[in-house]
Amino acid sequence: MANSDTQSIAILGAGITGLTAAHRLSQRGHRVRVFEQSGRVGGAIRTESTGGWLVEAGPNSLLTGEPAVTALIRELGLNGHVVTARPEARHRYIVRDGRPLALPLTPPALLTSPLFSLNAKVRLLAELLSGRRVRTADLSLEDFIRSHFGQELVDYALNPFVSGVYAGNPRKLSARHAFPKLWQLEQTHGSLLRGQLAVAKARQARHEPAPSIFSFTHGLQTLVHALASRLPAGTLTLGSRLESLVPGARWNVIWNDGEAARTESFDAVIAALPAASLAGLRFGPLGERPLAGLDAIAHPPVSSLFLGFRRDQVAHPLDGFGLLVPAVEQRSTLGILFSSSLFPGRAPDGQVALTVMAGGTRQPELAALPADRLLAAVRGDLTGLLGVKGEAVFQRHTFWPRAIPQYDLGHERHLDSMAACERTYPGLLIGGQARNGISVPACIAAGESLAERAAATL
Repeated sequence: MANSDTQSIAILGAGITGLTAAHRLSQRGHRVRVFEQSGRVGGAIRTESTGGWLVEAGPNSLLTGEPAVTALIRELGLNGHVVTARPEARHRYIVRDGRPLALPLTPPALLTSPLFSLNAKVRLLAELLSGRRVRTADLSLEDFIRSHFGQELVDYALNPFVSGVYAGNPRKLSARHAFPKLWQLEQTHGSLLRGQLAVAKARQARHEPAPSIFSFTHGLQTLVHALASRLPAGTLTLGSRLESLVPGARWNVIWNDGEAARTESFDAVIAALPAASLAGLRFGPLGERPLAGLDAIAHPPVSSLFLGFRRDQVAHPLDGFGLLVPAVEQRSTLGILFSSSLFPGRAPDGQVALTVMAGGTRQPELAALPADRLLAAVRGDLTGLLGVKGEAVFQRHTFWPRAIPQYDLGHERHLDSMAACERTYPGLLIGGQARNGISVPACIAAGESLAERAAATL
């Protein structure tokens, strides 16, 4: 192994996971080179600011209470750039019978809410009496939640929630892997509601505030740019197409910068790549693809349509985070985020911003439509649900052909293949969205963990 002052790590991918790992390893004094095929850093995090509009093409917000995120923001000196969501953002709307209804947030609100029937409310409260269950095998998220709350809560709570997080199908998602915290709550408390209450009580005992939504004055890309700017000169290699990895006493990374193939040797390699890129990695002189099976991880397409209107064009008060649309409502949108209600500075004065999400596993064909046809497809939802009149005064369309990895039933075979690849090739470390969770905080935590593991390897 090389001396400590010459130890080097190749990091594949300049998304939030790769950037976090690079930042942490650079701090430790290791030489790092980050290879990114595209011409930009940040992966799915992409912010545009123009003419008073602030557009988030990917993730829109973060939650407080995630230790890795909190520590990183403080370390990067970004606390002064943090903006918390407006108080009304705690409200969520769910569409039922063609109307956006507020999701009840307290027991009294639940009792009077028209969102759920009396039978559903009784079933929900009775769940508090659930005993512990012995699960010998994984099951779908839909079956898991139905066993606790019944079908109506699946249709009008779980289904829209999953559309907002995964753009996926709860009948296919794994309860154990897609929502591991819920799985663990059942294991430890039996009742999911009792488990949530216990978590809240423990948080209060530690004098921790309840989690809240936040972003940055200039959007989530602030975090990405801060990480990239802290890296030593020459660390980032953008526009580089990886050709192969050659393992050995030291790893040879062969890539093409658009002019010629180049080779560099490293003590370790961190692969912080999407599943499809991991599947395409070629190893050794024969170009073997040990992670080819990761191609089977589904990634439904999603379109994000950011629309600006004058305030008088929208009848709805937009007093919340946004609305989600259950599949049983048979509409064209997965949900609509009230972007300008969530944080200040997202729209010019006197105007409002909405972010419409479409596609996913529910209607993948909609996601692939060009902007004008997509807008025509969702126009009925904008008018019928929010009272939108007239044409948008501002518009941005982002199409993600492979948006979010689905942790479907059987996902453990993909986790096993990544672990087996690491065992076969010492010095290779794999992490990120395909393995450690799909959220931004999960990817940041993955980057921290990868850096720790790499440092231990070296």
